[in-house]
Order: sequence, then C-alpha cells, then structure tokens
Amino acid sequence: MTGLFYRLYLVMDIYSRKIVGWEIHENETAENASLLIRKACLAEGVREKGLVLHSDNGSPMKGATMLATLQRLGVVPSFSRPSVSNDNPYSESLFGTMKYTPAFPSKPFESLDAAREWVYGFVHWYNEEHHHSGIQFVTPAQRHSGVERSILAKRDAVYQAAKQRNPERWSRGTRNWEPVGDVWLNPENDVFEETEIKDEAA
Repeated sequence: MTGLFYRLYLVMDIYSRKIVGWEIHENETAENASLLIRKACLAEGVREKGLVLHSDNGSPMKGATMLATLQRLGVVPSFSRPSVSNDNPYSESLFGTMKYTPAFPSKPFESLDAAREWVYGFVHWYNEEHHHSGIQFVTPAQRHSGVERSILAKRDAVYQAAKQRNPERWSRGTRNWEPVGDVWLNPENDVFEETEIKDEAA
C-alpha cells in the first residue's frame, strides 16, 4: 500500500545506551507511548522517583494520557528545545546506526510483523553485540549490567603487559580504558513542574 508508515516507539537509557523498550504500531498515539513506558519501567524495575524521560515535542509525548502515566510512575518529562536539531544526540546517533547498518532493508517492509521482526533483530544486535564507541567499546548490555568495569580492567591489563614487554614501541602512555563517567543530556534545561503535569493530565 503506497504511503503506509509504521511508527517505531523506542526508549533508550542514555547512561548505558541500551534500548530498554520498543514497539511498532500503525498509528502514533499517546496511548501507545504510555503503554511502552509502563512496560519499560516494569521490565527495568524502576521504582525510585527522579527518572527523566527526554523526548521530542510530538503530540503523543505531550498528551494527557502520557503525562498522567509519567506522573504515576514518578517520571519527569523533558522535551527537546524548538528548532534545536541536536538536542538529543544520543537518540540521533542510535537512529543513525540503525539506518546505516548493512542489514537495513532496501525495500519497504511487507507487513507490520516483518517490521517488528527486523527491529527485534536490530535491538538484540545493538544491545548485546555492538561495541559502542561512546562507551569505551563495550556493549550497551555490558554497561547496563555493570560488568563493563571488569572488562575494561582486563583490557587495561593487556595493554600494560604489552608495554612492559616492548616498551620501545610505546612513545606515550597506553590507551585510557577507564569507564565513561556520568552522562548528561542538556542539564541546564528546565523540566515540567509537578503542578504543570497535573494541569495537563486533568
């Protein structure tokens, strides 16, 4: 069918870059977005308040259903600034990786199930196999689970041993394999106050 588009809803943890939730639907609604957030929070065991969800300014993310869901979950909404193309670089990088991966389809998906099957495979590869340059070439799943420190410590030990064996090959120190620290996304941006969320959700 000409002109038919499927809508990908996706949630990424910017600290680990792990995709923690995704769904594909034929339409774009606040209800679909709300359901995905609830599933992601449940799957990740999110119980403490203070989590921030950053998104674009699309109507599904600002709908009353979505804002009410965020309030119940204790999640604070944050939105991209108007006319700022790189306000969410982590998301832009993720979708760039998706679009330029060699496995990206050259033809439209034949069905909704076909689209879901492809994204399922991509998410598995991205989380479990993709050695991400932004997090010291560990996988998002490794950083998310907390095993990155031991992995990077082993890499550092290999480099140190190589330098000791052949110091003449090293004109400077070995590569820094320290884990990437805290990650921020526009920390100067204001987020909605709770009273404003209540007004929108009423």
